[in-house]
Amino acid sequence: MFVDLNTKNISSERYHKLKEWACFVLKAILWDNDGVLVDTEKLYFQAGRERVEKEGVELTTDKFIEQSLKKGMSVFDVLPNQDLEYIDRLRVERDARYSELLHTELEVIDGARETLVALQGRVRMGVVTGAHREHFDIIHSQTHMLPFFEFVLAREDYEKSKPDPDAYLTAMRLHGLKPEECIVVEDSERGCKAAADAGLRVFVVPNELSQDGDFSPAYKILNNVREVVDEVEVLLN
Repeated sequence: MFVDLNTKNISSERYHKLKEWACFVLKAILWDNDGVLVDTEKLYFQAGRERVEKEGVELTTDKFIEQSLKKGMSVFDVLPNQDLEYIDRLRVERDARYSELLHTELEVIDGARETLVALQGRVRMGVVTGAHREHFDIIHSQTHMLPFFEFVLAREDYEKSKPDPDAYLTAMRLHGLKPEECIVVEDSERGCKAAADAGLRVFVVPNELSQDGDFSPAYKILNNVREVVDEVEVLLN
């Protein structure tokens, strides 16, 4: 993107903003998966809630949002018994139930496929997700979206989960990208923080579960995923 910095009579704040834009050349979009491309967070909540409630503890929507979508912590942290073997067993059972729900109740986010079609070939695209590879593969065996993406980083591909920036830092390192060459599309507070802390511009598309998050680090908040196309047009031109 070309920006003329020889403009006179502009404020210092405006000047530094123009200087920042002068260094920005969009080459890649890094997509979150759950809540951005597919409507799976409600299914993950359902699987977790069912398993926790079998242990006599209620997992409310507010608690799930706080634990998972904001802090990136396990829903099993609400249980009084934190024995590791016990929690591992519950996690295996929760994940199995989640897999069942993905096979039977998966929904693609409205407009996601059309957005990918519109952007295909214009910039590089990859997925940076907190989903485990097993669940990611179940999801996209049904969506047929994978041909749109050059690469995918699932939870097994990096060390620290969102809101730590490790996922996005790893994606850039592995695929030869710099922060000033990328934008990120996220839906949750933890994802927004992870991308922003990696030095990336974040477009947030909140959903019903994530809409009350703190998105102050975001570059822009969008109403729906279709608006990503217009934002990319602006950045490319």
